[in-house]
Amino acid sequence: MPPEAVHMSRLIDAVYFPILIVLLVGTYHMHFMLLAGDWDFWMDWKDRQWWPVVTPIVGITYCSAIMYYLWVNYRQPFGATLCVVCLLIGEWLTRYWGFYWWSHYPINFVTPGIMLPGALMLDFTLYLTRNWLVTALVGGGFFGLLFYPGNWPIFGPTHLPIVVEGTLLSMADYMGHMYVRTGTPEYVRHIEQGSLRTFGGHTTVIAAFFSAFVSMLMFTVWWYLGKVYCTAFSTLKVKRSYRTSQ
Repeated sequence: MPPEAVHMSRLIDAVYFPILIVLLVGTYHMHFMLLAGDWDFWMDWKDRQWWPVVTPIVGITYCSAIMYYLWVNYRQPFGATLCVVCLLIGEWLTRYWGFYWWSHYPINFVTPGIMLPGALMLDFTLYLTRNWLVTALVGGGFFGLLFYPGNWPIFGPTHLPIVVEGTLLSMADYMGHMYVRTGTPEYVRHIEQGSLRTFGGHTTVIAAFFSAFVSMLMFTVWWYLGKVYCTAFSTLKVKRSYRTSQ
């Protein structure tokens, strides 16, 4: 390629990829907040029943579509990690400017969860196998299974029991009761209440495996959605000529 073409190609890349990152931060963050926002916002919503189920199922959708785009067009196996990092950027911007700076809400009370362990497993599986079906079964399963263990070092202390005026609460419950939010009392939850008590009451284990199963299905669906939106269709019109016999 001539030097002018190389320079123009690099200039287009320098404009295109930052726009793509900003677009990914905005759209993925909006998608995630609309479907799993409350579970990701409030500390007392990060329970052992619904939080490990809802968050990975919603989070794997965009990852799958962007993985198809980057893998098929560029052979780059970091789509899931890129999506999760972009989501964290959008979440922390919202937490700081929207909660801490704007309303002086304690930022450690609205700390977002992380999906990096599952995203790394998705990308590693695609990189090693080069097969989307194996990635859906193995990587998608690990995406759901690793979410709760990956977040436990961060949010585990909020599940510690405390006694407040003779009432047994967890730290997360106490934090939710002390800081009033818009929509209270609907937003006040008891983090340990739940009805998923099958198989001896192992709530988190059942929730994690159910999340892993649904994450496999969601990866497959959104992989094909990425295929639909990344495929170019064209129509070729040919003028036909008819010959008549004499």
